[in-house]
Amino acid sequence: MPSLRPTILSLLMLGTASTAAIPEPTAQRIDAWWGHIATIASDKNEGRLTGSAGYDRAADYVVSQFTRLRLIPAGSDGWFQPVELTEQRFDQAASKAVLIGPAGPTPLATPTDLYFRGSAPMPPKVDAPLVFAGYGLSIPEAGHDDFAGLDLKGKIVVVLSGGPAEISGALKSDARSRRAAILAERGAIGLIALTTPKQTEIKWDRQVALSGQPFMYPSDTDLREIPAPFLNAFVGPDAAPKLFVGASQDFAALSALADASKPLPTFALPQRLAATIVSTSRPVHAKNIVARLPGSDPVLSAQNVVLSAHLDGLGVGAPIKGDTIYNGAFDNAVGVSTLIETAKALTAFKKRPRRSILFVIVTGEEKGLLGSRHFAARPTVPAASLVADINLDMPLPIFAFSSVTPIGYEESSLGENAKAVAASLGLPVLPDPKPDRNVFIRSDQYSFIRKGVPSLFLKYGFKLGTPEEKIEADWRANIYHSPQDDLDQPAMKAEGVKFTDYVIALARNVADDPAKPSWNADSYFKRFAK
Repeated sequence: MPSLRPTILSLLMLGTASTAAIPEPTAQRIDAWWGHIATIASDKNEGRLTGSAGYDRAADYVVSQFTRLRLIPAGSDGWFQPVELTEQRFDQAASKAVLIGPAGPTPLATPTDLYFRGSAPMPPKVDAPLVFAGYGLSIPEAGHDDFAGLDLKGKIVVVLSGGPAEISGALKSDARSRRAAILAERGAIGLIALTTPKQTEIKWDRQVALSGQPFMYPSDTDLREIPAPFLNAFVGPDAAPKLFVGASQDFAALSALADASKPLPTFALPQRLAATIVSTSRPVHAKNIVARLPGSDPVLSAQNVVLSAHLDGLGVGAPIKGDTIYNGAFDNAVGVSTLIETAKALTAFKKRPRRSILFVIVTGEEKGLLGSRHFAARPTVPAASLVADINLDMPLPIFAFSSVTPIGYEESSLGENAKAVAASLGLPVLPDPKPDRNVFIRSDQYSFIRKGVPSLFLKYGFKLGTPEEKIEADWRANIYHSPQDDLDQPAMKAEGVKFTDYVIALARNVADDPAKPSWNADSYFKRFAK
């Protein structure tokens, strides 16, 4: 640890000139950072599926590191917080789906045309008319409601990816996260999501392969987004045009509008969907890890700055290139390793941060942010003590860490902290280059946001049209959620440690700031504050 302290101390002097830069990390620090990743993402942990023995082995390793650092167990059961879930596994091949329209029945092959998924209980059978609801966004604050004027009762609602250009990515993301719950409240019985070919992030054949993965939802009905059974399905781009046969507009025309972020029409479709969904369920006993570094200030130490990352992965699944273990090295052993090294740095100082730091390593992110939802709803510390969340999920060490994108920095005072630290390290702060990709709601910070806690989701920055954009897009298209996210892929390890240095400096800055983090006056998410 002595070799660590001078480097980190220099990072925390936030009044330095804008020409400052993050020092090159030592070989010792690089080896330590990568060593955690190698252990967590090793084949022996079998992809760390939520509730699995492999996840538990990885969790025990994280606890061993926190124990060495003399952090304090802060779960409801020592280091752990039990999270009770129900696994729902679909037999996609045995399930059936058929469109019934003016031209007669049109079968949809499962899972190659349509697959079922869901973080809520699924009905065993449905037979209902379809209605197209444009982007499927209800945002009254922005004067936009795709469901207005539609008869949704007893219907299955079809929606298309994207959203109006004039509405912020944060608002669109929030609306997407609440979409199924809103539809259920308005009487709909299901949702079919379509993605335009241009906006497809993961190739359809890989999505089909992943459809055999188990889905999960909270066993406690009070923690479910949708308490009653609700159909949730995805239809691929080749089969999507079949839903619009006989309709006033076809899929190609609607996709062109969506790709241009233009308004979409809404209308009843002249078809209904009849489906039989074959699934099995079983209880899953999962757990979060919670550790605390007590603050040094007599008053501020009662407040907790949360640093979060998910430990779970996709487990063992369909083979891709002969490999069945979805190791999750970058998604998200990298994030967990970064927090372990952040804890190491923060415990190395003679004077601890003023506020307490809560390290929350969650389960079930890949199944719908389930572990963080559980913690945010039922924290193991007083709920009012949670003043900020800084979340790490898939910070990709695949190009130089020369700029940072703190997703959500426009929404709260944490944005000023993020920008101040970045300026001190010579890092430009870049906005989210692809807001319609929904990253704002796709990781665990969103569970805290929905409970009123100002939050940031930290990413390497890049701009559209740059080599970094292409590198990132290629990684998502070819490696994301596949067995190739393993320890053999190229990694810029020194850049990963530099990103860690930014996290360390930001955590200390937020913890030492005399002002409590707060939502900006004009933030939509201020409404969630208690």
